[in-house]
Amino acid sequence: MLIANLLSQLAFGLLAMTICLPSMQEWSAIFGSSQAAVQLTFSGFVVAYGLLQLVYGPLSDRWGRKRVLLLGLAVACAGSVMAALAPDLNTLIAARVLQGAGCAAGMVVGRALVQDLFQGPQRTRVMAYVGMAMGLVPPVATVLGGQLHVGLGWRANFVLIALLSVALFVAAWRGLPDHQKTTEPQAHWLRVMVSSYRQLVREPAFICYVAILSSTTASFYAFLAGAPIVLGQYGVGPGGVGFYIMVGPLSYIVGNYLTTQLVHRVRERRIMLLGQSLTLTGISLMAGLSIAGLHTPLAFALPMVLLGMGNGLLVPPALAGTVGLMPALAGAAAAVAGLMQQLMGAAGGFAVGLFTHEDATHLGLLMLALAFIGVIGQLVLYRLRAPPAPPLQRITSR
Repeated sequence: MLIANLLSQLAFGLLAMTICLPSMQEWSAIFGSSQAAVQLTFSGFVVAYGLLQLVYGPLSDRWGRKRVLLLGLAVACAGSVMAALAPDLNTLIAARVLQGAGCAAGMVVGRALVQDLFQGPQRTRVMAYVGMAMGLVPPVATVLGGQLHVGLGWRANFVLIALLSVALFVAAWRGLPDHQKTTEPQAHWLRVMVSSYRQLVREPAFICYVAILSSTTASFYAFLAGAPIVLGQYGVGPGGVGFYIMVGPLSYIVGNYLTTQLVHRVRERRIMLLGQSLTLTGISLMAGLSIAGLHTPLAFALPMVLLGMGNGLLVPPALAGTVGLMPALAGAAAAVAGLMQQLMGAAGGFAVGLFTHEDATHLGLLMLALAFIGVIGQLVLYRLRAPPAPPLQRITSR
């Protein structure tokens, strides 16, 4: 029950982020706004979700994990209710920002509690469960969100998230320990945080690893934000969007599993090279098929199998590299990586709205440009000839 509770808290933010994706293809007509404005509902959530992780981490060390988590769930509930009642797009954007700010607590506190409560092989096993949950949530959420949209309207998605936040509040209150990591007087948390981040940005290899992670997230979030638009052009409505979107996340789980099998026999950087190659191949194939005139949902979705598998091979070694370069600053490194992933993801999601999408061509070219940021980071990393990342312990969560 404890593990199930932790997984639910960790997955809640990703569920809230993706459940309304099928509805986004109709918000432009519903609110009489541009598609670029609609994309702000996604980007605003992601930015708040990333930025607040930097704040919740130090606060949970000082105030206690449970207290910070309960605060975040309350904020997420308020944002969800506000979104369900939103009369216009500007209110909906503000509500999504508030929702993202609250959901960030679950990701930070959930990861911290895994470190606090589990040791050795048990911790590795729980982290493997986390990776599987993160891979399963987007496809399940988009399918569920599409069905709710068709059956009850787009506002039903936010009502469901509000109810889930209340349920998770009760589950955290009753089922999670009120663990506080330290009670001894320390320097001001903001001063310690700034000092740690300053050390990290001076390490070129760390910047390269973060660039690789941010690039994969940006291209994947661009896919999530753009897929409903492209599929809508191909005749797929909100009820069917999730079935095509699930191809990428499910193959991401397969990529993570392959990483756990290869890491004992192949160097991490070779795994990253294979992952980068599959990622670029998948995106190029999707864009190429569209340019060639093959405008069907399957021609759009099936190449994303390669993208998902590539990301599953690429992300775990890059995560190991970020936290392994300076073990004493592993927490700060994870926070910076998480923030940059969400900021770049938000930028990718917003950029989708800047182009027309009669087919998958513009989306594919955008994703390819974002993916090349990671290619540059990987090339620089090889030239630095830094020591390889520490052995992976099934770091499978995005």
